[in-house]
Amino acid sequence: MSRIGNRELQLPNGVSAVLNENVLTVKGPKGELTLTIGDLVKLELNETSISVKATSETPRANVMQGTTNSLIHNMIVGVSEGFSKGLEAVGVGYRFNVQGNKIVINAGYSHPVSIIVPEGIKAELVSNTEITLSGIDKQKVSEFAANVRKVRSPEPYKGKGIRYKGEYVRRKEGKKAA
Repeated sequence: MSRIGNRELQLPNGVSAVLNENVLTVKGPKGELTLTIGDLVKLELNETSISVKATSETPRANVMQGTTNSLIHNMIVGVSEGFSKGLEAVGVGYRFNVQGNKIVINAGYSHPVSIIVPEGIKAELVSNTEITLSGIDKQKVSEFAANVRKVRSPEPYKGKGIRYKGEYVRRKEGKKAA
């Protein structure tokens, strides 16, 4: 039985949820998100809370109960507070530049790499070497941050590359002279 699926999700002030057939729509001050609910779970909506129940006792239904509960929780947090992910470039000459709806990255290649920012995500330049990605959809923000990090992943010998804010990169010692 899913423990996280049994928690009751509280709706904060200014956030409303509507269930039409099998599509849940959550509206809040930052925007609106939708989620299609599968057949293995059913939702019980109140004015201030949402609870997710499994329709059967199969292991798959228990898994979907917990997953659906987490997805709905992320939707509620997203439309009320939003999500943000920080990235930093470590290395000589490594830097970010935001030009309209694209990010230009200088990461040690012979050419700058430009990435188009998807719809619903806001890129904000903190400094030349730090950038913050924010939006209401946790999955989109995290996936785009991973794609930006993939341009030059941090390497373990000198620690150069693009890493998440606060990420620890395990360092290696390298070859030693005999």
